[in-house]
Amino acid sequence: MEQNIFTGIRQLYSSRRDSPTVIRIRIRMRDLIDPEILRSSVETTMLRYPYFCVELRNKNGRYVFIDNKRPVVITASLHGVELNSEDSNYHMIAFSYQDDRIELDVFHGLTDGTGAYEVIRTLLYYYCSKRYGMKLNGEGIRLVGDEISPEEWADPVEYSSDLPTPARVDLSNALNLIEMSGLSPESGKSVYSIAVPESEFMQFNVGNDGSPGTMIALFLSRAIAKLYPDAKDLIRIALCVNQRNALGSPKAHHSLVGGVMLEYKDKLKNWPLDRQATAYRGMVFAQTTDEVVLEGVNTQKGVTQLLLSKETDQERMEVAGYIGRLSNRVVTATVSYVGKADFKEAERFIRDFRSWTSPSGNLPLIEMSAVNGRFVLDIIQPFSDPVYVNAFLKELDDNGITYDLQDEQKLDLPNIKLPWSE
Repeated sequence: MEQNIFTGIRQLYSSRRDSPTVIRIRIRMRDLIDPEILRSSVETTMLRYPYFCVELRNKNGRYVFIDNKRPVVITASLHGVELNSEDSNYHMIAFSYQDDRIELDVFHGLTDGTGAYEVIRTLLYYYCSKRYGMKLNGEGIRLVGDEISPEEWADPVEYSSDLPTPARVDLSNALNLIEMSGLSPESGKSVYSIAVPESEFMQFNVGNDGSPGTMIALFLSRAIAKLYPDAKDLIRIALCVNQRNALGSPKAHHSLVGGVMLEYKDKLKNWPLDRQATAYRGMVFAQTTDEVVLEGVNTQKGVTQLLLSKETDQERMEVAGYIGRLSNRVVTATVSYVGKADFKEAERFIRDFRSWTSPSGNLPLIEMSAVNGRFVLDIIQPFSDPVYVNAFLKELDDNGITYDLQDEQKLDLPNIKLPWSE
């Protein structure tokens, strides 16, 4: 079967060796990984997701995905393999393991965090059932034998019609953290991982009219504002939004991510935290109505159509690069929260959970996960200096939030072998 690449085309042309558009999910389990059970579980899992078992092909100057019957690769190394290469059997998805950790790598244009969570949910069901000799409850998990509806296959953006026309908005420049700090992007990005007790943080949100994603965005905004009290440019945090429900396609597997712009305006800065949180939640509410989300979809669809209108790969890469530079100009940082992972009964076997991807441009990115009673915040930034991490942690301290700074690592993502760069 052949699939057009539509929503994923920008991610395809944005991918670079130093910033591959790949999602990496790393799960630390309670016990050492059993390689044979993992292999069997991956093979079973991929039977449920045939639209992820694909390879990239050029068809008359347009790239498409076609069925890939080769085995999905599983390696005994957390470094993983290069996607769309011989090492990955030309798949855009791969798995790996080491000691007590399991890892999933997938091209971000093939799916997003919501879609990746579905795969992990299925994999953990099969793996933990076999590894621990018990029959886990499969309710709410996509399993082999299910009917795979056309909704899972069809790209809802490519075939959407009558999308609302977005109003023209000229965003002012946002505060640029690299320019303000005087730091230079380094060859490798860093990830600082912070764990926060879920129940405690949720109680804090309830008491301050917040929600997990908006509160983390607010803490980041406050931290930046205190570092640069005299900055003229606006602090603008992009909070990622799942577009599926607005599109009426909750089961779609594609990369369907929009964004809410949270602006930390001067009038907010002297307000108490709970009033600031109310203001941020109001911005989220106003920008996540179906009408507004679909306006954003229409804007993204226009960008995709612009890319596809170009005749050469080089022209498409130039357009994708321009869009990345525009993001650097109008956004200060990004916060991404898929929502509570809900890996069902398998969660009790999970000790730690990391979610990584390349941030847009040179913007810091906070990837949030909620798994087995903890929020894990992976702060990804294009330099190792902890100036913004320390300022963020001070906000947590000042507000009585318990946290554990787990570690600092280099962002390690596998490259995607692209046909035009061979």
